[in-house]
Amino acid sequence: MAANTWNGLICVCKEAGYTSSDVVARLRGILKQKKIGHTGTLDPQAVGVLVVCLGSATRVTDLLTEHDKEYIATVQLGVTTDTQDMTGEILSRGDVSRVTRQSLTTALQAFKGTYDQIPPMYSAVRVGGKHLYELARKGQVVERKPRSVTIHAISLLDDSTLAEHGVFTMEVKCSRGTYIRTLCNDIGERLGCGAAMAQLTRTSVGSFRLEDALTLERIEQLRDEGTLAEHILPVENLFRDLAPVCVSPELRKKMENGNSFRPEEIVDDSPEGEDDPWQPQESYTEGERVRAYCSGDWFGVYRYSSRRQTFDVEKFFYIP
Repeated sequence: MAANTWNGLICVCKEAGYTSSDVVARLRGILKQKKIGHTGTLDPQAVGVLVVCLGSATRVTDLLTEHDKEYIATVQLGVTTDTQDMTGEILSRGDVSRVTRQSLTTALQAFKGTYDQIPPMYSAVRVGGKHLYELARKGQVVERKPRSVTIHAISLLDDSTLAEHGVFTMEVKCSRGTYIRTLCNDIGERLGCGAAMAQLTRTSVGSFRLEDALTLERIEQLRDEGTLAEHILPVENLFRDLAPVCVSPELRKKMENGNSFRPEEIVDDSPEGEDDPWQPQESYTEGERVRAYCSGDWFGVYRYSSRRQTFDVEKFFYIP
């Protein structure tokens, strides 16, 4: 393959039937370069946003997993499966006749906030050096440690076929590491009838949204038209959902060396092209992440330490 012509991020609309690795393989052929990486798996039957890193941007693939995500999921009540979605083997069936719109809404809201979720056997989580899905395909079921996940918002979008078919659609905004299949299963357990995910669309990853995503066919067309470069985004866009701060120009040399800065060293300012000036907050919380600028240049992602009362560099991107 050729040298890495493309460097940056591209928002792909993954289609059903493709694994995330399939998308990367197709892009390597379309873009004629090897250095490409995806930033978090989507189940083969799921569709939606898959942010892909190209060339030098592949060094930030690990950071994309930190971002919140949004989904629209269609759920089938009255059934459980070994994969927690409707592609798996049916394990049990339950009575959905008592599930009403009110009881369903109440069940959904019970999951808002932080809860411990047990990863499904058919997942990429590693136990003892092996992916869980590898063990599941051999018929093995192993103990999995629950993981804390956060459901920021969950709402019922459509229950028009709830009474007749036991099907509803919901929107979920959640933290990293949340398995929507497992959330569906857990909702079914709470309702006492079981549930499995029927369809899933990921509508956003951080600031990347479905309406801006490109299918592989469209990417190929843009390549042939010579306009694909307009859709390759700088790495900075990956962090558009983080609060921006500008550090005093007097600290330029300190910033160039990757040093920490204090909240009182943040000034009212913003880079060229921003409509409103960025103003310091009155206070910051432990672990809060920001994207830091100085004299119009972006330096990277910093995380606040309440003990040190400083913003310390998490990922440094400044290139002189």
